[in-house]
Amino acid sequence: MLLIHPPLAKACEPPAGITRLAGALRGNNQDCTLWDANLEAQLFLLKQPQVPVDTWGKRAWRNVQPNLTKLRRPQLYENSDRYQRAIIDVNRALSQSIDQPGITISLANYQDEAFSPLRSEDLLRAAEEYERNPFFPFFQNRVPELLAKARGEWIGISLNYLSQALPAFALIGFLKNKYPDFSLILGGGLITSWLRSPSWENPFAELIDRLVAGPGEESLLEILGKTSDSNYSQPDFSGLPLQDYLAPGLILPYSASTGCYWNRCSFCPEKAEGAPYTRISADQVMADITALVSASQPRLIHFLDNAVSPALMKRLSLQPPGPAWYGFARVSPELCSPDFCMGLRRSGCVMLKLGIESGSQEVLTAMDKGIDLQMVEEALSGLAAAGIATYVYLLFGTPSESIYEARQTLDFTVRHADAISFLNLAIFNLPRNSPESNDLALHDFSAADLALYTDFHHPRDWNRKAVRNFLSTEFKPHPAIRQILQRDPPFYTSNHAPFFG
Repeated sequence: MLLIHPPLAKACEPPAGITRLAGALRGNNQDCTLWDANLEAQLFLLKQPQVPVDTWGKRAWRNVQPNLTKLRRPQLYENSDRYQRAIIDVNRALSQSIDQPGITISLANYQDEAFSPLRSEDLLRAAEEYERNPFFPFFQNRVPELLAKARGEWIGISLNYLSQALPAFALIGFLKNKYPDFSLILGGGLITSWLRSPSWENPFAELIDRLVAGPGEESLLEILGKTSDSNYSQPDFSGLPLQDYLAPGLILPYSASTGCYWNRCSFCPEKAEGAPYTRISADQVMADITALVSASQPRLIHFLDNAVSPALMKRLSLQPPGPAWYGFARVSPELCSPDFCMGLRRSGCVMLKLGIESGSQEVLTAMDKGIDLQMVEEALSGLAAAGIATYVYLLFGTPSESIYEARQTLDFTVRHADAISFLNLAIFNLPRNSPESNDLALHDFSAADLALYTDFHHPRDWNRKAVRNFLSTEFKPHPAIRQILQRDPPFYTSNHAPFFG
């Protein structure tokens, strides 16, 4: 089986999804080949001869290969200005590597003015008109080589982000047209969200042979007619170009759980989709990490969990994994302990991502976050004292917020700016299937049949336009906050932030 991670997504670490599938298949004596088409496609475009259209483009193309080399070396990350210039120039070259009206690409996104990834009709058109896609020359060049070596009849594609949807369907159209003897399986996070919608009706039945929701290990084995020989297999990165990712050493992605152990926050997409929480035992996690670190020698471990559990953090403190590590965590009583934070730092923790969401206690209570501002303050203080960077996520425009509460968040952020290393500011999107949406007046953003979110009349008239105006005129310009925002690595944001924390 050929397992594919399609363009376009951030190419700074290996794709975790297909490595978990590979572990399950190979652990049950099933051959598979991993293809990170996302990384390869971007590097392919950056090697094509170009005629730059401006002075900046000329500089960017002249330096693109040296800059790619620099992005893979630690020395560049010692100077933020040099790093930013290198990555912005690489992005400039990538953006100029295609010349198709209405299509724009960057190191982190793909957009097409003519096609929407939220309309099934457009995805089917992208498959039908696959030669129009800017990645088609790459697909045409690389796919024959891969399938010439393939054994079996199945191709699996992992679709996780909206930025991957149109290129993925162009690839599907190409495969269906040129290699009709292969059957196609489509899974991944985005597909899971679509399939778990109560209104889901499959528009892709004639194009895709199987759609898989949730973790796909058992489904793939079942499709292949195999019974699992074991209940668990660790991820397998064999066959991926681990030295080619755009980071100063290998970032090893690893999931110790799926779903969220809290699973109570109002308007949470995970809760709306009914995603169950499952976890791997701490003993198994440590065995996996030990084996993977020995095999790949990563510089950094990226825990992909929605929230690394306090129990796992305690285990990591007692049994440091070796390389530095980071991941998402809930503000918890454990993080309020300075000794606990110091233990995390000794274990190699260099950064924690924290979904604080608001500096208003009323908003946090209404969202059922299970935290109070005193806990948040103590956690930020303890992590800062321990030397652990924080990447803080704030959410504006929730139904319980008004400009009054938003200004409380502004004041809270300014007061604790010294303990906040990075900031992510987001405007609230209401999940279509959120149970709390029954109490709101809803109206769609558009007629897109695959949209995951819907608009609503804000009960306190705190609409998206007003939120955007507040962020641009009050929140972001504040000197303390502007200084934090300027530290955020362009394009790769939290994926590269641990190297600057």
